[in-house]
Amino acid sequence: MSYALNAACTSHQYDLLVFFPEVSRAKLKFHISHSRDYSGNILHVAADDVLIEAVALRKSYGSRRVLDEVSLAVRRGEVVGLLGPNGAGKTTTISILATLLRPDAGEVRICGTVARSGESTMRRKLGYVPQSLALYRSLSGRQNLELFARLHGIERGAARAEAMRALETVGLVDRADDPVATLSGGMQRRLNLACGIVHRPEVLLLDEPTVGVDPQARESILLTVRNLARAGAAVIYSTHYMEEVESACERAILIDHGQLLAEGTIAELIARGGDHPVIEITFRDAPRAGWHGRLSGLIELAPLRGAARVALQLANLAQVGAVLDCARDAGTEVVEFSVQPQPRKRSSPRSSAIRRLLCRSRMTSRVPASPS
Repeated sequence: MSYALNAACTSHQYDLLVFFPEVSRAKLKFHISHSRDYSGNILHVAADDVLIEAVALRKSYGSRRVLDEVSLAVRRGEVVGLLGPNGAGKTTTISILATLLRPDAGEVRICGTVARSGESTMRRKLGYVPQSLALYRSLSGRQNLELFARLHGIERGAARAEAMRALETVGLVDRADDPVATLSGGMQRRLNLACGIVHRPEVLLLDEPTVGVDPQARESILLTVRNLARAGAAVIYSTHYMEEVESACERAILIDHGQLLAEGTIAELIARGGDHPVIEITFRDAPRAGWHGRLSGLIELAPLRGAARVALQLANLAQVGAVLDCARDAGTEVVEFSVQPQPRKRSSPRSSAIRRLLCRSRMTSRVPASPS
């Protein structure tokens, strides 16, 4: 499965999946197993390639070590969340992967090639979206994108076409010629993402791309990220929100104090942090008695502060949906819920660290009221 990386290539798979996300990956692999450049040459890439690989990365600033033997790997078509609190080492990791920062030790490979800081050829394969907006506010969105495309070596005519494609991908075609300064914060975040994909990179590195945006803009960005991965990009998504990892990522890497604590799916990580998941639900008013009675295996924990807040120990994560269905029929509105691991009676230091990190970035979602 391919994701074209330079101006001479166009990925039919990319176009289908971004603009027709209902096309399944299996169907796409069956119908389109290659990309074709403008000269007609077929570019074959194996579907299971590891496109991002880091081995034993170390980085210190003076006497303070910010990365300590961090290793990771991301395959084509995969979104991996880099989850941790502020100061955990996420931005340093992303900066090293983007060749913006040189590690003190360790090695990075991008698309099978050793990455070296400042190497322009390598950066053509990378799409980097920083936490801070990297936009020229006096220019329009189209002009920003054309500029970034030209900086990646795309010739002028192709740069115009790629700019419009990127604007369409992030849903900003109707604001293409408006100065960046006139766009909302959410639109600027989407444009920031567009600047990172305008040159069709194989590898996408996102450093907290939804900072300060409203829920609608956040979902738009997450949808775009999922579509880019379906098109074949390898994506690392840095965040401290478990909700975003659950929505966009196949698996997550937990990092804290510069160390990799664990990796796996959300269910696997919660299992490592505790014996059973616990769901806490906040209702608008106190729910009716026995509202979850038809479900087996639930244990109601000690009451939380206020009659409208409840905590239930679940047999497994698969029960979350059923509990929320019952909660929506409990005679009142569900305001929010969170899922987190319950501490084991005897926990290893690593399990305790995983549990603390998950609790700090716990899955929290606003739940709309049931339709009347």
